[in-house]
Amino acid sequence: MKGKRFTTEDKVRILREADHAKSIGEVCQVHNISEVTFHRWKKDLGMMSIPEARRLKDLEKENGELKKMLAEALLAKRVLEAVCEKKL
Repeated sequence: MKGKRFTTEDKVRILREADHAKSIGEVCQVHNISEVTFHRWKKDLGMMSIPEARRLKDLEKENGELKKMLAEALLAKRVLEAVCEKKL
């Protein structure tokens, strides 16, 4: 699988660059991205600042870890329930 080329901070910087001076087409050409990608980033990140984008990324990572922990706990509970049913 291909790795990510741009960090969240890079994406925000590119979006701000298009807001200030250049047109979207020029910015996309300079950074070698498609306009579809640019608009998808704009939809996801909107008018966030770099610290806000970092915080969002950290929260998404933490949320993913918590979901994994919950799934593992639920699986362990089901296994214990199955074992207890067989003993009765």
